[in-house]
Amino acid sequence: MRNTLYNPDQDNIQVRGARVHNLKNVDVDLPRNALVVFTGISGSGKSSLAFGTLFAESQRRYLDSVSPYARRLIDQVDEPDVDSIEGLPPAVALQQKRGTPSVRSSVGSVTTISNGLRMLYSRAGEYPADQGILYADAFSPNTPDGACPTCSGIGRVFEVTEELLVPDNTKTIRERAIAAWPPAWQGQNLSRILTTLGYDIDKPWHTLPKKTRDWILFTDDTPTVPVYPEYNIEQTRDAIEKGEKQTIWVLLPVPKTSFCTLLLPLRARVLKSVSRSLCRYLSVQNVMVKKLKKESLSVKFAGLDIGELSQLTLTEMAEKLEVTACTKVADNTPNREKAIVAQRIASDILSRVEALTRLGLGYLSLERTTPTLSPGELQRLRLATQIRSQLFGVVYVLDEPSAGLHPADTQALLGALDELIAAGNSVFVVEHDVSVIRHADWIVDVGPKAGSMVARLSIVAL
Repeated sequence: MRNTLYNPDQDNIQVRGARVHNLKNVDVDLPRNALVVFTGISGSGKSSLAFGTLFAESQRRYLDSVSPYARRLIDQVDEPDVDSIEGLPPAVALQQKRGTPSVRSSVGSVTTISNGLRMLYSRAGEYPADQGILYADAFSPNTPDGACPTCSGIGRVFEVTEELLVPDNTKTIRERAIAAWPPAWQGQNLSRILTTLGYDIDKPWHTLPKKTRDWILFTDDTPTVPVYPEYNIEQTRDAIEKGEKQTIWVLLPVPKTSFCTLLLPLRARVLKSVSRSLCRYLSVQNVMVKKLKKESLSVKFAGLDIGELSQLTLTEMAEKLEVTACTKVADNTPNREKAIVAQRIASDILSRVEALTRLGLGYLSLERTTPTLSPGELQRLRLATQIRSQLFGVVYVLDEPSAGLHPADTQALLGALDELIAAGNSVFVVEHDVSVIRHADWIVDVGPKAGSMVARLSIVAL
């Protein structure tokens, strides 16, 4: 239960004539600098009011102030159908829906803790005697300076095999034994190139020598050859001997144009960046766990390289950093400047980690990728980051932040919301959880047979 009550004399937000989705000319006044909960049955329109109206209008007003070019870079929501909204501050939406999934997006990157950790290893790490100082970028798998050259920093290697490229080796090349080849003109032309080069495309694939099969699938050669589209191998040989004018000349990487040029450069990228038609020819191996170059992994802090520290749970990481963060640096400390840097950076990281553990996320590791997080986990990560941002005068709009949260951790969530309000912000929450609703300063009950909008303390039972 919060200790403050909504003051009806303070500034509020006035919504008039909201008609987003299933809202029917809704008029409502909402307090600022308070916890406002939007509740009601599913489909009642509470999200339409909180996100589709209030946040959408706040974003629209902000985008009106930026350049058209900058607007194109922002994921915009639709302009709300509403008569007027007065007293609306800037808003930040923390929704359950995620952006485009990426294995490069992780707990560390969302919370920016990885940035601090890279600086810690760069400035205060224990380097091998024969190695120079590395910049912070060298400890990031997302930069050329730090990424493992084998997996390009994503921890996966995409490989191709003959079995994947040729699923039925009893077929001939003309019968499309090489399934990875395009079916249209390009694939046909590749067959014609092989014919000109003296390969029999009418023999079953398994009867061809292995050396020949490997060359066809994986060669780097780019011969210039004449092509005779309607000729078989014997006719092609005769045409070449007689100097017969060809239909077209081709300068292409032989079959590599159809497969390797398309796929092999993508081996180290996210699998989603390859078209579905090509994914079936890739074998994915999760082998490069630490994703970094050997030089980066040779630097230690608290006896661990940055890959090992990032794989610990946040709770375990806090234990590793606590000694450095909480130790006062004396005047006679050896390498005092380095010790001061280590203490300050470790202290900052520790405070960020503690904000996450208070929200019940101590079991996560920095390496955990965001596509593997639940919507509730991802929203609480963003919430902890916002608390650290120290913004004020903002409306935060949240979408069921208690989703997936153990009841024992709900109080920590409420404490985080209170921190945002104490910093001078307003918090609007779409929520079903009774404990969150009871904690509200103001409740908006939306939908058929909804209750009246009342202050929290006037509610006897929910």
